[in-house]
Amino acid sequence: MKEQTMSDQNDAAVDPANTIAYQGVQGANSHIACAQAFPDMIPLACASFEDAFAAVETENRAALAMIPIENTLGGRVADIHHLLPESKLYIVREHYLGVQYQLLGTKDATLDGLAEVRSHPQALAQCREQLAQLGVRTLARADTAGSAMEVAELGDPTIGALAPALAGEIYDLQVLRSRFEDRIGNTTRFVVLSRARRDPDPNDGPSMTSLIFEVRSVPAALYKALGGFATNGVNLTKLESYISGEKFSVARFYAEIDGHPADANVAQAFEELDYFSKNVRVLGVYPANEFRNQ
Repeated sequence: MKEQTMSDQNDAAVDPANTIAYQGVQGANSHIACAQAFPDMIPLACASFEDAFAAVETENRAALAMIPIENTLGGRVADIHHLLPESKLYIVREHYLGVQYQLLGTKDATLDGLAEVRSHPQALAQCREQLAQLGVRTLARADTAGSAMEVAELGDPTIGALAPALAGEIYDLQVLRSRFEDRIGNTTRFVVLSRARRDPDPNDGPSMTSLIFEVRSVPAALYKALGGFATNGVNLTKLESYISGEKFSVARFYAEIDGHPADANVAQAFEELDYFSKNVRVLGVYPANEFRNQ
C-alpha cells in the first residue's frame, strides 16, 4: 500500500478530481480503505467527518469521500447517519474492510506496564472485552491512527493505542499484542460519497438503494409505509430511526433495500412509501458489493 505523504496532500490540492477524502491521519482504516478501493486516487486526510464531507460537497478539494458507516462488532458509526441526510452528497459505492487492531506502544513499553489505551470510540467498542481483561482505562480520541501518533509524540510507555499495523509502522511503535479485536472477522462497511448521483445500469447486476423518509404522524403510518416493500417482494436490509428536529414525535428513518428504483417491484413499493410519508429522499443507488454474498 502506498503511504500518504505531504506530497500527496499537495497533489490533492492541484488535482481534486482525482482525490478522495477520508477522516483521520495516515494509517487509519479509512486511509487503508481508500487505497484498496481507489489505488490510483490521491488520499486526502481530514480532521473530522464534517471536514471530509465538506471537502467534497462545498470546498471542491476532493471528488469522493470514503466514510465508515457500520461495523460488525461496534454497530453503526456515530454521527454518520445524521451527516448523510443533511448533506447533498450521494452514495455511489460501498466497500468492506476486514479490520485488524494492534495494541501499540512505545519501544520501551510493556503489556503489564500499560495504564491507558487510546483510540477511536469504534475501536474501543470492538475491543472492549480484551481491554477489560487488561484492566486499563480507556480514552476516546478522534481516530485510530491519530491515537498512535499521539502515543509516539508523548513517548510515555504507560500509554498505548489501538490502531492498524500500518499506523505502528508509520509512527515507529511496537506491537504489544496483535489481533486485539474481540472477534475474528471484524469488518467495517464504508460508503463512497460523490456530489453527483451515479445510478448503475439495473441490468449490470444486483443494486442497493439507500433512502431516508419521514412518516405522517398518524397511527400505523410506518407499518403502512413499509407495507409496499413486503407486498412487492422487496428485501428491506436496514431500517433505523432518528429523532428529527425539535420534537420527539417526529422520526426520520434511514433504510436500505435490495434493488434498483428502475425495477418494477421497487418502483411500486416507492409509490406506496411516497403516499404514506411526508417526504422521501434517495441517498444513492449503487452496485451491491460481492462481500454481501459471503
